[in-house]
Amino acid sequence: MANVQVKLVRSLIGSKKDQIATAHALGLHKIGDVAVQPANPQTQGKINKINHLIEVTEA
Repeated sequence: MANVQVKLVRSLIGSKKDQIATAHALGLHKIGDVAVQPANPQTQGKINKINHLIEVTEA
């Protein structure tokens, strides 16, 4: 199974509570944080929810 690397590039300030919770669930707390997640439907749903705040690359 492939992995994706997710990096928080925009601030969570001003975001909705559910978007902040999604970022924290991915392991992203501060700008510049990077997390490696499995490429599965659950992770893709989280990425789609906060795609305006993150950068995604193949790991």
